[in-house]
Amino acid sequence: MTALHDAPPAAARQRPPAAAEDGNRSGGSPLRRALAYLTLTVLAVLVLVPFAWMVSSALKRDNEVFTVPIQWIPRELRWSNFVEIWERIPLLTYLGNSAFLSVTITLLQLLTGSFAAYGFAKVRFPGRDGLFLAYIATIAVPWQAYMVPQYIMMQKADLTNTYWAIILLQAFGAFGVFLMRQYYLSIPDDLCEAARIDGLSEYGIYWRIILPLSKPALASLALLTFVNTWNDYMGPFIYLTSNELWTVQLGLRSFVGQYDAEYAMMMTGAVLSVLPILVIFLLGQRYFIRGIATSGLK
Repeated sequence: MTALHDAPPAAARQRPPAAAEDGNRSGGSPLRRALAYLTLTVLAVLVLVPFAWMVSSALKRDNEVFTVPIQWIPRELRWSNFVEIWERIPLLTYLGNSAFLSVTITLLQLLTGSFAAYGFAKVRFPGRDGLFLAYIATIAVPWQAYMVPQYIMMQKADLTNTYWAIILLQAFGAFGVFLMRQYYLSIPDDLCEAARIDGLSEYGIYWRIILPLSKPALASLALLTFVNTWNDYMGPFIYLTSNELWTVQLGLRSFVGQYDAEYAMMMTGAVLSVLPILVIFLLGQRYFIRGIATSGLK
């Protein structure tokens, strides 16, 4: 009788240990996790190598930038490059122009992209899906295919050499509509139906219900749009000819001469131009990662 009472129940004998359950949940054996971390570390290093070379080159002389083998730590750290660049070119003006275009275009894309996505995701009308597919198909068309017609349109409208040409052409984006629509599909339709029963208009549903629930997707779209606009070179190069309208990407071209280029100063300007993007990403990375992770789920 004592042996029978001391024996554990059958369910308890068949239950796997808690450590094994935790190991299975955390991604398998320790060796597999170690290999995964090692692979991610190697990939991260490969991604960061160009940035490390950029920072190293910004602290060198021009004749030391392309030395072979690469000298990662300069013999003489030329911090004066970060002071001299402000005296050589109107860098503050260029940074201000880039910030103005990036912020303006980002806000407009957030407004137009989220509003159009709401219509494609939550409003039922004839031909909705076909129109959405036709609109998204424009992503596959390379920009070079309609670059010349766009320029002719802006020239006829007398908008060349103004910020309006860039703002109007980039204020609408099919990718932003696609990203926001995919996120809106994860929001239950019952919320919208309940709001309609309560008498809320479509504009009210969009503004008071959908937008507050889509902060991660909005943060993702904002960061992607800001980075693309900030790094854009061809758009300002085509439409902006006055030096006082140049962005920082065009301003760095000032160090390219007819026979030579000041690569150290170009790398110094590149480092300074990356800092705003780095700060914005660090501030919004939590929403950005959440928005990217959930935008493809329904």
